[in-house]
Amino acid sequence: MKPDLERIVAVDHPDPHTYLGIHVAADHVVVRGYRPEADRVRVVPAGGAAAVDATRIHPAGVFEAKFPGLKDVFAYQLEVTIGGQTRKEHDPYAFLPTLGEIDVYLAGEGKHYELWSRFGAHVRKLGGVQGTSFVVWAPSARRVSVVGDFNQWDGRRHPMRRLSPNGIWELFIPGVGDGAVYKLEIVSPLGERFLKLDPFAFETEIRPATGGIVHQHAPPKSGWSDAVWLNKRASDDPLRRPWSIYELHLGAWMRVPEERGHGAIDVGDSHTGRWLTYREIAPKLVEYLKKTGFTHVELMPITEYPFDGSWGYQVTGYFAPTSRYGKPEDLKYLIDALHAAGIGVILDWVPAHFPRDSHGLRRFDGTAVYEHLDPRQGEHADWGTMVFNYGRAEVRNFLLASALFWLEEYHFDGLRVDAVASMLYLDYSRNEGQWVPNKYGGRENLDAIAFLRELNTMVHEKHPGAVVIAEESTAWPAVSRPVYTGGLGFTFKWNMGWMHDTLAYFQMDPFFRRFHHQKITFGFLYAWSENFVLPLSHDEVVHMKGSLIRKMPGDEWQKFANLRALYAYMWAHPGKKLLFMGGEFAQPTEFNEARSLDWHVLTQGPNAPRHQGVLDLVSDLNEQLRARPELHEADVEPAGFQWIDANDNEQSVASFIRWDRKHERFLVCVLNATPVVRKGYRVGVPIAGEYREVLNTDSLDYGGSGVSLSAPDPAHDGNPLLVAVETGHHGQPACLTLTLPPLATVWLAGPKMPPKVEAPEKSA
Repeated sequence: MKPDLERIVAVDHPDPHTYLGIHVAADHVVVRGYRPEADRVRVVPAGGAAAVDATRIHPAGVFEAKFPGLKDVFAYQLEVTIGGQTRKEHDPYAFLPTLGEIDVYLAGEGKHYELWSRFGAHVRKLGGVQGTSFVVWAPSARRVSVVGDFNQWDGRRHPMRRLSPNGIWELFIPGVGDGAVYKLEIVSPLGERFLKLDPFAFETEIRPATGGIVHQHAPPKSGWSDAVWLNKRASDDPLRRPWSIYELHLGAWMRVPEERGHGAIDVGDSHTGRWLTYREIAPKLVEYLKKTGFTHVELMPITEYPFDGSWGYQVTGYFAPTSRYGKPEDLKYLIDALHAAGIGVILDWVPAHFPRDSHGLRRFDGTAVYEHLDPRQGEHADWGTMVFNYGRAEVRNFLLASALFWLEEYHFDGLRVDAVASMLYLDYSRNEGQWVPNKYGGRENLDAIAFLRELNTMVHEKHPGAVVIAEESTAWPAVSRPVYTGGLGFTFKWNMGWMHDTLAYFQMDPFFRRFHHQKITFGFLYAWSENFVLPLSHDEVVHMKGSLIRKMPGDEWQKFANLRALYAYMWAHPGKKLLFMGGEFAQPTEFNEARSLDWHVLTQGPNAPRHQGVLDLVSDLNEQLRARPELHEADVEPAGFQWIDANDNEQSVASFIRWDRKHERFLVCVLNATPVVRKGYRVGVPIAGEYREVLNTDSLDYGGSGVSLSAPDPAHDGNPLLVAVETGHHGQPACLTLTLPPLATVWLAGPKMPPKVEAPEKSA
């Protein structure tokens, strides 16, 4: 083993604090400093005592000053002269660790759920000295140094100490403060030296730069104002609330023309201009979501990522909001503004994989730290990314802390967890021989299952009312059932089966729909097996799939009619709703992250009234969803739904009832999926009496043909009045006779049901 001095000079010492800094010897106190570039070093004791010249004890730049007769350490500074310029600085190696034994223990056990409060870069004062502490986990590294502008990116200047056998490294650097750019210089077990982004960086440089930025967490500049929102969220049951989620890519929702100096504006349109910042988008997005009535917005991943074309799904910064749109406090401003408007915010979060970028997590210390070493377990060949090693306690802790961090520090209302199926199955998208079975010989990823259960348990325990939503595309059982019953514990699961069947049905020529009627009825056989979200997400309008409106068959009139009918059928269907941006006004082109939505179609071109009609319809759907308990109270229980007729495939008509929890209020929904006007169509209903048309997607207001269910009643705001007679039909005690508009969905509200009369108990 090399002596300490030689290891310091070689920058190969696992604990430089044991040699550098201030130490008590038998009959003196000694101060040592390593300043490779220094011409002279003096030790200046605090309190006015005389400075002492340090002797260069190694030509590489190790200096030593002795204080004979002293028996205790003391505060001091180093006076360093370089090239004729002298400055005073505090010695990083004079400070005790900033990480306590309990923190080290919990991190090693994978149970430090506030890991971000200790790891990463934190501005703090130690002994009255301002600086930044750095903590990182690099278990196999021979050496880790903090480098940045503050030390000329010289890894010799600030090597960290290894605090624990499992590889936690720590250093406090005086004088480094908020806004400093830094990286970690790591030496692998084989002696390779490279730079990495701090996995716990709270802010990063904007791509292509890859440095971390020291960031001191704080509330928005005006302070958080969402206490009322958070308290209400904690007391609400999300399963029984109206949920209409607007999925959003921040950089492609709306853009503004580029400025070209001297106030000049780019002559091009706003499609390919610059994106809005978090602060700029806040008032525009709040106004738009209030106008359209969405209850929540789901942000596609904004955890820092290097490649625009990944849309954020290849994450390098699990604790840093992307710098593309501004500073961390600007994101907090956006979320606070949305909460003030009564709008929840969901973060699309990606724990299933991470990219190979050299500055990221892959081979973090030269070995497989966050991923599996075996490519059969550690790589996603389809995506060119790495798979997290969920069996490693520190990796689980890293991901759990990331999830809780966004809920705690940024007040997100929940997480949408990406690609859950790829986590659950060891053979996901792998051929025989390309995967490793679990210890029982099965294909289930037991470590990932345990991680997901712990994730959902901790989120629901620590953040009441927050939700965790699984994007899970298989028939894995009990995804959204509690952990204590054997489930995975998610609040909701995306209903991918409903999405595929529904889009397949509506993409068909109406003539053929009668042969595939089960595609819009089959989903009700499993609609309550999970707590479902019905997603029409970004995945359905990318990669040459075309936009939703372009999927619809027929001429322009029929395309819009089909899309309107689909939306009203979807909003009446049990399950929470999710619609990707642009779908609400029938965006004509598919998603492109490099350009804005086609806002101009609402005001320009022959189809502008139809686009506006779709937008008005979605706004009305959201208004009805909020206002009518029968559309949301019993989403997750079969009692909230009742078929009227699931079997009229010959006419491609489906009809059903949505009930509130008390079975007092109900809504009748009828879908006519053909362009044929069906007169005299009889629909069974629960009670005779007056019925009102609540919504008709064929209304002239939405760009339809204006076929009415019956003659308008001027005494009731022009809404058609229909009367159900006491003639049994469809197994119901009464029936309505309707004129069904073409390619349309209609909603009808009936009279309030009389209270149920309980039979008297028989006397003994």
